[in-house]
Amino acid sequence: MARKRKMIPEKNEHKGAPREQVEAMFDSISRHYDRLNHILSMGTDRRWRRRAVNLIGSCIRPSNILDVATGTGDLAIESLRLGPLKVTGIDISGKMLEEGRLKITRLGLGDRIELLKGDSQSIEFSDGTFDVAMSAFGVRNFEDTVAGLREMCRVLRPGGMLMVLEFSRPSRFPLKQIYGLYFRRVLPRIGRRVSGDPGAYSYLPSSVMSFPDNERFLELMLRAGFTGVKQTKLTGGIASIYHGFKP
Repeated sequence: MARKRKMIPEKNEHKGAPREQVEAMFDSISRHYDRLNHILSMGTDRRWRRRAVNLIGSCIRPSNILDVATGTGDLAIESLRLGPLKVTGIDISGKMLEEGRLKITRLGLGDRIELLKGDSQSIEFSDGTFDVAMSAFGVRNFEDTVAGLREMCRVLRPGGMLMVLEFSRPSRFPLKQIYGLYFRRVLPRIGRRVSGDPGAYSYLPSSVMSFPDNERFLELMLRAGFTGVKQTKLTGGIASIYHGFKP
């Protein structure tokens, strides 16, 4: 049984950027998104996704998986190792989905993965449809974090699993200082140069720094209706896997 945590005040609930702003930003960088992810993380993002999928597999054998804020579908593709009947990815960015569909077609996976335009705050599936609801580097972009998590809980069957892979902030010296310098100074410059978008990779560090990570995010999961919530820190706390279950 998960230990009880003191609930954080309502005023600390995370509110992201407006949906329209996030949609336009990801549309603008869609062609460069995968390459930049791998460059900026030095390939670590692939290992993080593998770890996240391995964790799901250690807890549950899913038949139907929902990937929220799927982007170009990297997590959806990785999750096929679990042997589901189907993976459905949703995202608000139509151009990110176009890139994802091209990738899935190239890999010959069109019969196993479906990508649809959809909003985390209004998921167009019935209650209890999925065994797993997951997201990688997308939850911090939800316009309303708790509302999105509640929708993910709603579409899970009882006993279904939530998995969220997100950036988090390390607390130990010197990684904390190096991380802050990289995210605030180095990453925006590389992102702007490669993508040509002056705002997108300034948004990224600000969204990470404002995201309620670690214990605060576990509290939001509890508020959204999940139980047994846990955090697994990756690479010194640069990223974290959060998971929990629908009662």
